[in-house]
Order: sequence, then C-alpha cells, then structure tokens
Amino acid sequence: MEFLDMDKRDRIAVVTINRPKVLNALNPGVLGELACCFEGLRTDEEVGAVIVTGSGEKAFVAGADIKVLATLDVHGARDNAEKGQGAFRTIERFPKPVIAAVNGFALGGGCELALACHMRIASTKAKFGLPEVSLGLIPGYGGTQRLARIIGKGRALEMILSGDMINAERAYETGLANQVVEPESLLDTARKLAATILGRGPVAVRLALEAVTHGLEMNQEDGERLEAALFGSLAATEDTREGLAAFLEKRAPEFKGR
Repeated sequence: MEFLDMDKRDRIAVVTINRPKVLNALNPGVLGELACCFEGLRTDEEVGAVIVTGSGEKAFVAGADIKVLATLDVHGARDNAEKGQGAFRTIERFPKPVIAAVNGFALGGGCELALACHMRIASTKAKFGLPEVSLGLIPGYGGTQRLARIIGKGRALEMILSGDMINAERAYETGLANQVVEPESLLDTARKLAATILGRGPVAVRLALEAVTHGLEMNQEDGERLEAALFGSLAATEDTREGLAAFLEKRAPEFKGR
C-alpha cells in the first residue's frame, strides 16, 4: 500500500494513514486503500480488532485533499462523496471492533473517518471539526448522518453549521470521544481496549456490533426484533454454552469463536 502502513500483533491490526507532509489528507488513493485494507482484514483470522490512526504528531487526518476537491465538477464531486461514503461504510459495518486513536487534527473527512469507527480514543492534543461550510461545502463522507446519531442533532448542527473545532475534552463531554488520554498513552490505551474486547466471546462481539449498527438504522421495535433474533442464534453456539458453563463453574471461559 502506498498511503497506509499496517502492523499486526496480538490479533490487533494497527492501520496508520501515512501522508504526514499533508497532515494525512484523504485523496482517492487513500480512500481506495482503506476500503481494500478493511476488506482484506474482514477475512483475516489472525486479526480480531483494528486500530486506525494517523502518522506524525500533528494530525489523525486533517481532511480531504483540497487540491483534489477544487478540480471536481458536479458529477465528480458526487462520485467523490459516494466513494468516501462507501469506504467509511465498510469500516462502520466491519464485523470486528474498530477503534480510532485520534492523535491530532481530525477535521472534515478525518472527523468523518473517526465517526465511522466504532469507538474513538482521543489524545489531549486532538481537535475535531467539520469545517466544510467555511469552504462553501457540506460534509460528504457521512458526517451529517453519523455525527447527529452519536452526539445528538443540536450539538451536531452546532459543529456542522459553525465549522468550529472542538478540543478533546469537549469531544468527551459530548460523547464523541470515549476516552481522552495523554499522547504517549494513546496507542497503548487503544490496544488495551482492543485486548479487553478480544477476551470476550468473539461471536457475541460480532453480533453485538451487528445489532447496534443495523439497529440504529431501524425504528426501536424493528431493532428489538433484530436483537431477539441475534440473541436466539447465539444459543446454538459453542461459545455461549462455554461462557455459561464457565460462569456456573466459576472459571475463565475458553472461547473458540464458534
């Protein structure tokens, strides 16, 4: 991959966007590599969780590549938005937990990438924002939809319509960030969270992700039907039988992922 680095250890893949000279800005190449990377990791049995971060000390991803956007006509702009949405949808619907380790600026498309991840851990140096309106644009990679679902309509509209950045503490207060840690602890904290999840029943983790992700696209009654169906399907798994037996026998479970 030209724009991404990947390190796989202890069943955790760390995917790093590596364009530090342009603050890891997203271009069509980065979007394409992200989609391909996650499609490959989907079936990689050696990987149970993914961490996404940016290279360098300044930025997670500082947005889309403005030089690219400036060349687009109506059709090109729509195609670009749909490509970004598709790449981020692949991440959002990934069947394994994805954690954004936000090490600096997460602006525009970078904020939208963080929103597509299942959880976000922010460095104290992180800044989040959707400044597209200051360029005469709107967020185009799913930001208008995901931000409101995560932090609520009013707060989302304040960020989107003002274009202002918020710091890591404010991101935590609004629910945008799950945790805020010192920069030197960022990746270790993300790894620790991933390791904790990897210690749980893998089939249950996958179905919990499915229940939450797809349930948010439904009304509550349909979401509960989905939850019940997934809950029922777990009764047929070895992992559920092992987890319940281990609890009753007061021992640690040994999950097999089936």
